[in-house]
Amino acid sequence: MNTAQNRDYDVLVVGGGPTGLLLAGDVAAAGLRVALLEKRTEESELTRAFAVHARTLEELDARGVADELLGTGARLTSLSLFGAVRVDMSKLPSRFPELLITPQYQTERVLLGRALDAGATLLRGAEVTALRQDADAVEVDAVVDGGTVTLRAAYAVGSDGVRSTVRRLLGVDYPGESAISSVMLADVQLDTEPEDVLTVGASRQGFAFMAPYGDGWYRVIAWDHAEQLPDSAPVDFEAMSRLVTSVLGKDYGLRDPRWTSRFHSDERQATSYRVGRVFLAGDAAHCHSPAGGQGMNTGLQDAANLSWKLVAAVRGWAAPGLLDSYQAERHPVGAHVLRTSGGLLRLSIGQSAPLRLARGLAKALGSHLAPLARRGGMEVSGISVSYREQAPAGSHRLVGDRAADIDLTSADGDKAPTRLYEALREGRFVLVGPAGSADADGSAEFPDDWCDRVVTATAPSLTSEWVLVRPDGYVAWAADNPTPAQVRAGLTAWLGN
Repeated sequence: MNTAQNRDYDVLVVGGGPTGLLLAGDVAAAGLRVALLEKRTEESELTRAFAVHARTLEELDARGVADELLGTGARLTSLSLFGAVRVDMSKLPSRFPELLITPQYQTERVLLGRALDAGATLLRGAEVTALRQDADAVEVDAVVDGGTVTLRAAYAVGSDGVRSTVRRLLGVDYPGESAISSVMLADVQLDTEPEDVLTVGASRQGFAFMAPYGDGWYRVIAWDHAEQLPDSAPVDFEAMSRLVTSVLGKDYGLRDPRWTSRFHSDERQATSYRVGRVFLAGDAAHCHSPAGGQGMNTGLQDAANLSWKLVAAVRGWAAPGLLDSYQAERHPVGAHVLRTSGGLLRLSIGQSAPLRLARGLAKALGSHLAPLARRGGMEVSGISVSYREQAPAGSHRLVGDRAADIDLTSADGDKAPTRLYEALREGRFVLVGPAGSADADGSAEFPDDWCDRVVTATAPSLTSEWVLVRPDGYVAWAADNPTPAQVRAGLTAWLGN
């Protein structure tokens, strides 16, 4: 619902796709005033992203909405690469050892409901036209309902896509190149239901991909190596159908297209994710080849990394350099996804002799590539993402790593969370220590103003380690057999005095 009555906020989020929705929901859930500016006047049922990976599901679990989203799609426990090597997702060390196939609009619906329930203000049809900032605040001009409004906030985030207006107004470069062009899209019905939830194929002719919406309709994506037309060219549906049949080796009877289009996919990354009080996230910060389905997931994990840091800054207890750590942690991740997704795309469709040889070897070696396939599953799923390289020198071995969803015990009995990611649903840090530890079970006298920043718990699996987990599920601080003074020092470094 649009409202222009309030002009002052803590955080402005420009762009209401999955990245912006998760971030706005986090900030609103923390009790801050957040406005979400979305150029679209209504929710879209068009979608490009279908894959929700394991690490994203963990982040959604930490917000209490993973199960709702899981109910909208189908789960895959393995992926096939080049028709021979299968990536076994069931071996992922996660509560979600799978890949969820669901259309992007379902992800947006779940995250929108959460954001609105938490109190976020949604301004639809809001087109940003100007941005100014000083040492104290950011001002954004936007056309809403035919009139220009000026909104002011402590911080702003541009999550407004590849053609980001915020990025352009900041003057941030977005270097890169086109990864693939003239990709055809169609929403169709099929005469024959595919054997697998996700149907993917590649050949010398091109590639084809089919994913279900769950209501009898399918999204088909196809690329013809021999026919490179501009994005504005109409799709010849009959030619597209013949290509899909040839590449997949079976005629599924594509029919009744309700929508067709073309697009090109770039590989680009913003040179900076932060300019003063304004940040970039999601496709506004990076875009990748569609291979591996990592684009939306990377953006959602950007939002999870940034949101709690903005809350800490607005509340006044952020450690020095905390906001800068967003760039330090997420820019390398974006660059890595660019490399891996681009490499996978080129390996899939490249026509050079070395790439054809690589595909042939993959088919020939098959199951012998299992260790590589397992590593690929960790990479694509996001489970392997770590910020260890950004940790201070001399940090504990766990600092910067993703925190596993361990079982918890607590002095609060039945009312307490039973596992770590349930405890994270309060949007606070979680301090976990061995069972029986005084500080970890909450009996220690922490400063009163920490109560809105940290949850304490014990874990049966811990014997000597004390672990402070960030709201985004990564280890902030850890120590083996620390003294109470060392625990307090670790907390103070992150939570303030």
